[in-house]
Amino acid sequence: MQPIFKASMQTSLRLLMFTVVGTAALAFTFNITHDKIAASEEAEKLNLIKQIVPQEKFDNQIMQDTLSLAADPLLGNSNATTAYRGRLQGQPSMLVMEAIAPDGYSGKIRFIMALQYDGTISGVRVVKHKETPGLGDYIDAAKSDWIKGFNGISLTNRSDKDWKVKKDGGQFDYMTGATISPRAMIKAVHKASQYYAQHRDELFAQQTVTPSKE
Repeated sequence: MQPIFKASMQTSLRLLMFTVVGTAALAFTFNITHDKIAASEEAEKLNLIKQIVPQEKFDNQIMQDTLSLAADPLLGNSNATTAYRGRLQGQPSMLVMEAIAPDGYSGKIRFIMALQYDGTISGVRVVKHKETPGLGDYIDAAKSDWIKGFNGISLTNRSDKDWKVKKDGGQFDYMTGATISPRAMIKAVHKASQYYAQHRDELFAQQTVTPSKE
């Protein structure tokens, strides 16, 4: 019995060793992959921010001057998201924040939007969506200029009834047969603008010292 027991123990130890090594390898691979994905998403986000925030509107390191936004119905987020603050000569000038349109045709539409200090929208860009190719293309700035229709508008120069597609009595264009995606985006951008208006002072109240751009 002793040799059998010894052989069984050795086999068990080998299996345990393989399990530990395999788990460690998987964890290592996951961490590397996760870091690469996170870095790629951050780079893409920076590229989108550059598209919607005029360089002359800030002189701080906007990607470092951040704060966390708790989940809020007006933002459509169920988890905390990140906001990026632009400052010009030490004064608040821009805010870039992430929000979600929960009712896209094929699910959630995640986007970022930049607002000037007075609440005027500088730009909106979709970060991630699953809309049907073709019908949902025009919320993508790479395929259509439709999303640039948000540029320059605000809660003060548009009434609540204006924040709809023209078919519903609003001021936004739409493509015949494809109104779900624009309706979702318009409603979400409107709500995010309301969030900014309600929280603007506190969004910029927390001071952070960041180096100036080179």
